[in-house]
Amino acid sequence: MRLPLLALLTRGPAHGYELKQGLEKLLGAAYPQPNVGQIYVTLGRLEKAGLIGGEDVEQLDRPNKRTYRLTDAGREAVLAWFDETTDEPRVRDEFFMKMALAPESGLADPITLINKQRRQYLNTMRDLSKLAAAEDRDNRVSQLLIEGAMLHLQADLEWLERCQEELE
Repeated sequence: MRLPLLALLTRGPAHGYELKQGLEKLLGAAYPQPNVGQIYVTLGRLEKAGLIGGEDVEQLDRPNKRTYRLTDAGREAVLAWFDETTDEPRVRDEFFMKMALAPESGLADPITLINKQRRQYLNTMRDLSKLAAAEDRDNRVSQLLIEGAMLHLQADLEWLERCQEELE
């Protein structure tokens, strides 16, 4: 959550709720909705780290709100984040670990685990299809996120087939 918030602040100063709304608008319903409490905790940590600066803004009929702006150090952190590649090999996949350890433990059958996981992936695929149909067609970021998730699921389903072939 830290770096996405910093990236949003490159547009200019904002308060926590504006940042929450910005993420929701950008990513759509496909991405887990950020918790406003988590956002404010993260903003506090970013401020302590010197990546953002905060300023209280007086409001007439409400409590003051705190507006945050990106510091030079925060801008450098965002630039470094964008420059880094994302390395997410699936070598530490929790499902694969369960499947590998099932015969060792004698508590679960790997084929049963594969079938349960397949059902889960298919249900998730169905839910994503419904979400894609309901999502605003103009929100390309959200549509791409849903499409990417569905492609990953398709690859996972193919991998499950391969695992089952090897184990039977």
